[in-house]
Amino acid sequence: MPASPIRLLLLADTHLGFDLPMRPLVERRRRGDDFFANFRRALQPALDGKADLVVHGGDLLYRSRVPPALVEKALAPLVEVAQAGVPVYLVPGNHERSHIPLMLWGVHPNLHIFDRPRTFICDVRGKRLSLSGFPFTRLIREAFKSSLVQTGYLQTSADLRFLCQHQTVAGAQVGPADYTFRGGADVIRTSEIPTDFRYLLCGHIHRPQVLTHDLSGRQLPAPVVYPGSVERTAFAERYEEKGFMLLEIDPERVGKPLEEVRFQPLPARPMFLLRLAEKELGMDPIDLHLKKMISELPQEAVVSLRLEGAPEWVQGLGLSARLLREIAPETMNISLAAHSGS
Repeated sequence: MPASPIRLLLLADTHLGFDLPMRPLVERRRRGDDFFANFRRALQPALDGKADLVVHGGDLLYRSRVPPALVEKALAPLVEVAQAGVPVYLVPGNHERSHIPLMLWGVHPNLHIFDRPRTFICDVRGKRLSLSGFPFTRLIREAFKSSLVQTGYLQTSADLRFLCQHQTVAGAQVGPADYTFRGGADVIRTSEIPTDFRYLLCGHIHRPQVLTHDLSGRQLPAPVVYPGSVERTAFAERYEEKGFMLLEIDPERVGKPLEEVRFQPLPARPMFLLRLAEKELGMDPIDLHLKKMISELPQEAVVSLRLEGAPEWVQGLGLSARLLREIAPETMNISLAAHSGS
């Protein structure tokens, strides 16, 4: 009888706390709840018994210094999964400055943190899984080999090995222009990926992708899986799908087939860049012109308005963030971008 597949849920870059101040000075539509909602949606398969383990690839939080209440709120869904009997493995990312500020109540025997280079062992239906990893490391290009050795993975026996990290691997792509990382002090060389691992499970790159070949077209020793972020954090990501990855891994199969990895999309807010030029406005009142532009967009959109014209024209408009919020639907996030001179 063939072995049951091992089901691994991979998510990353949840950036919890983004646009979610504890004591907001201005009452407006906040995007922070969207990030928490997608975080919980991504973890739901684990709560439904459809995942054997969960790996979070880093940047759980949106920055390093956050209120204790936010830390508790961010850890609560992971602890819920851990309490359901599904082990969780968490990599500290660069936004946490390589450190997760754990609350005492958040420590759970099923919640494992790569607070230093280390290896955890997980047994799934008689198969021994080795999960190695380390916190986000700057200048990783020269530190990668030593970080791997420090995890101690070579001293453990396992049926399947995984490397969990929050780093950039050469070949990863970002942005509307498909910028490709090729080299640099913060980029891992693909030639240094060991053959011991079934997959590299990664965070840090916000676009979902699976790297299977290096920049020369040679097959990698192990596929590099980026689930991407769970929501759009910048307008450079406005064309990207957001979601998480589900891996169904056949422990008996030789090789590293791409069909084991399935991207699961999440409902991300649509983003739009609006440009308003002085010559286009003419004598029309600015509020009527903006209302027409905004009415053509989805009501739940995230919008950035850029004014293009002479500085004195822009100043004479008297536009403010408050006025934009009055014009736009309550369900829309709209902001005024930096002035772009003509």
